[in-house]
Amino acid sequence: MLEHVELFFKSIFIDNMVFATFLGMCSYLAVSKKVATAVGLGAAVIFVLAVTVPLNWLLDQYLLRDGALAWLGPEYADYNLSFLSFILFIATIATMVQLVEIVVEKFSPALYNSLGIFLPLIAVNCAILGGSLFMQAREISSLGLAFNYGFSSGIGWFLAILAIAAIREKIRYSNVPPPLRGLGITFIITGLMAKGFMSFGGMLTGGDEAPAPEPTTAQKVEKDKTTLEKEEQDKAVSYNTLVKE
Repeated sequence: MLEHVELFFKSIFIDNMVFATFLGMCSYLAVSKKVATAVGLGAAVIFVLAVTVPLNWLLDQYLLRDGALAWLGPEYADYNLSFLSFILFIATIATMVQLVEIVVEKFSPALYNSLGIFLPLIAVNCAILGGSLFMQAREISSLGLAFNYGFSSGIGWFLAILAIAAIREKIRYSNVPPPLRGLGITFIITGLMAKGFMSFGGMLTGGDEAPAPEPTTAQKVEKDKTTLEKEEQDKAVSYNTLVKE
């Protein structure tokens, strides 16, 4: 349980897809002018990551990695299909994005029109593929943790685009210097927000090492004895050196 909680908060705040690795920036910048569209796209990203990461975990465990085909028989244990990772991961992502596009178009035509081309472009959003590749690189050990990682990474991306959309709606009526209007001030705010999220870096890393145990009385006496012997040896060496001179 503790492992799930740690992974959840770490994926949202410490390893945030936008502020830590700067993945998915094209959609982040283009669809963050209004909060409503940012919420719609963020929800779609959460859904796609929560579904595709565990699906791709299953593909990696039982099809792609070295020895994954051992369940078919001992003659397949030496096969390594990891070179197909990109193709299969992207195929899974494209299938889920197509499903999301159909559902959004059916139940929310206004949101579908406001998202425009960026809804089908979730299929090539590097944050979506990055979630599956990070899952593979970090060797996440179970399907539950893979779902947790995909879901929490999606929430992290959702919070990032929601925050910048809310700020951009506010600064629309602010006195921003002309050279910084538009993407200029957006990049500056994104950098400052990334700095803020970096402050969470020590949230789950402190206190990992156990404090050194206090030395016992016998150990203290032995240490003092060794120190005295070394001092006596140093004095003897110094005296012999002076006599020779």
